Amino acid sequence: MQKEASKGVDRRFDGTRAIDHKIFRLRNRVSKVLKYALPIAGDMTRVVLSEFPMIDPEIYRRRLAERVDGPVEVVVADMDSTDEVIEAATGAAALVTDINTAVDANAIEALDLQVIARSAVGVDNIDVAAAAANGVTVTRVPDYCTNEVATHSVALLLDCLRSVKPYDADVADGGWSWEVGRPVRRLKGATVGLLSFGPIARLAADRLAGFGAELVAHDPYVEPEVMTDRDVEPVGVDELFDRADHVAVYAPLTESTRGMVDADALSKLSSDSVLVNVGRGPVVDADALLSALETDTIKAAGLDVLAEEPPEDDPLVGRPDTVITPHAAWYSEDAYEEVNTRAADDVAAVLNGEVPAGRVDPDAGWL
Repeated sequence: MQKEASKGVDRRFDGTRAIDHKIFRLRNRVSKVLKYALPIAGDMTRVVLSEFPMIDPEIYRRRLAERVDGPVEVVVADMDSTDEVIEAATGAAALVTDINTAVDANAIEALDLQVIARSAVGVDNIDVAAAAANGVTVTRVPDYCTNEVATHSVALLLDCLRSVKPYDADVADGGWSWEVGRPVRRLKGATVGLLSFGPIARLAADRLAGFGAELVAHDPYVEPEVMTDRDVEPVGVDELFDRADHVAVYAPLTESTRGMVDADALSKLSSDSVLVNVGRGPVVDADALLSALETDTIKAAGLDVLAEEPPEDDPLVGRPDTVITPHAAWYSEDAYEEVNTRAADDVAAVLNGEVPAGRVDPDAGWL
């Protein structure tokens, strides 16, 4: 109807309206070009989250809305490759990753990120050096699950030490014999070696002391007094394996810790020994561990981390002498709320031009 009505308008007698209309159309075309060519003040800030059960989008939306000036768009994407990371995070200021989303140098250089936030402790899936070279801040949440992991490590040790898995399997199969769990040794009086002595290992030491265990620890980055104050004897890594009845690994993954628990180290333990790993999977040589179990060099292994996660045809999985949990030592509902809240706050800090509490030092040797 509007088109038909316009046919009756004589533009010769309405020159002002005709000129105004041309100006309006020209202005509209220019604005469309500028919209895509230039950044506009007040544009929505885009934050991309890995699609992962540990990352809660609603917490991010709430915290960022409270702490960042201007509108923030939080989107969730499944990113299984570098190409998918680049596709999902193009135009984003922040990327929040899970353990399975690798953010390599190619992705970092292709994107224009301000921050890559790891919603957990480790950053071994992020090329921290490439991020630093491209002016991208990397953050993590180092201590949100300290209590949980310390408790879980002791639980794995006790489970293996007390032969809980073979007992449970025997009863489920109709048996009722204490002998299927032999040998079981006391924890009281046993020497437990702690590989690394950060906050998690320190809490684990407190728990183990309550069982009457003797404690030794190796950590070249911790002052000896920090250990002796907890009645833990500082030792070298070789001495730790020489003296320990059981070993618990809390170490992060660095060039110096990769493969640290190798065949030579395991050979120093006994057939009653238990190895626990709640640090990072590659700190333990998986082939050497499998061989140590197959040859009864050690009794059992309690693992919350593996070299490949999730595992595919891993021969360590399903053995009667291994207790394996799915990188779940961190988990409690309290820790879940905390890690999402703190990671979101780190993202907000960077977007606001502030130094985030969880900033990763690129010179610290992280892998």
